[in-house]
Amino acid sequence: MSGPVNLSKVLGAAAMLLASASSGLFAQWPAYPTAGVPKTADGKPDLAGAVPRTPDGKPDLSGIWKFVDSPDARPGSPPPAGARSSGIGVRIPGLLQFFDIGSTLKDGLPFQPWAAELRSQRVAQNNRDNPDAHCLPIGLMQLHTHPEPRKIIQSSGLIVILYEANAGVRQIFTDGRPLPGKDAQPWWYGYSTGKWDGDALVVETNGFRDDVWLDVEGSPLTESGKMTERFRRVNYGNMEIEVTVDDPKAYIKPWTVKVHHRVMLDTDLIEFVCQENEKDVPHMTSR
Repeated sequence: MSGPVNLSKVLGAAAMLLASASSGLFAQWPAYPTAGVPKTADGKPDLAGAVPRTPDGKPDLSGIWKFVDSPDARPGSPPPAGARSSGIGVRIPGLLQFFDIGSTLKDGLPFQPWAAELRSQRVAQNNRDNPDAHCLPIGLMQLHTHPEPRKIIQSSGLIVILYEANAGVRQIFTDGRPLPGKDAQPWWYGYSTGKWDGDALVVETNGFRDDVWLDVEGSPLTESGKMTERFRRVNYGNMEIEVTVDDPKAYIKPWTVKVHHRVMLDTDLIEFVCQENEKDVPHMTSR
C-alpha cells in the first residue's frame, strides 16, 4: 500500500482508528496467526502471559507493537489563537504524547528560553515544518508515539526496529561496541547501542542532527542531546519504554517520560511510500 500520506492524513486516520474496537490497525497485512501466543483456558490470547525469552534467557522484544497513550497524559494548554480546529492544529485524544511528549509531566518540559519560544512558533504555524509532514525521517520520540506500528526484530548482537511511519529503520547494536565520538556525522536517528540490565534493555543514543522534533508540536532536540531508553516487556502483551532526554542546549535539566506499547497479533507492517504522488506541500500554510 503506498500513497501521498503525510502528518495531517495520518492524524485524521488515527482519530477514526481510536474509535474502533479492533485489535489491529486499518489496512494492515492480511490476518495470519502469530506463532507462540500464550492462550487462556478458553483459547483466547493471554496478553498477561509470561514474557517470551531468547535461547540465552533474555526477554524477547520481537513483535509488532502499537503505541498506547499514557493514562497520565493531560491535554494541557489549548492550541494558540488562530490554529485550525482540525488536522495538525489540534491534539487528538489517545495521542496526547504524540502531540506533546511533556503531557505526562506536571510542569511540562523544562525548556531553555529559546527552545520554549521555538516550540511556540512551531505551534503557531500549525507545525507545518514537522518532518513527518514532509516525508522526512521522524525523530525517535515521535516514532515511539506514532499511531502507525513498529516491528522489533531481535537477534544476538543486534536489534532492528522497522517503523511503518515513513518506512524508518533503526539499528540498536548489542554487540559491545561503544558509541561514536563527537566527530561522527549527525543522523536523524543518531547512533544506538544497548546492553541488558536484568530484564531491561538499556539503550543509549547520541549523534543526533540539530533539528530533531520530539513531538508533533515541535519540542526540539539538538546535536548536544543524548537519549537513554529502558525497554521492558512487562508481560506477553505489553511493553514499557522509559526515555530520558539529556540535552543541556535545549533543556535546563534532563527529563524522563514513559511510553507504552501493546502487541499486535495476526498482522504485520504494510508498505509505506510517503513521497509517491505527493501533492500536499504546496498547500501548507501557517494559518
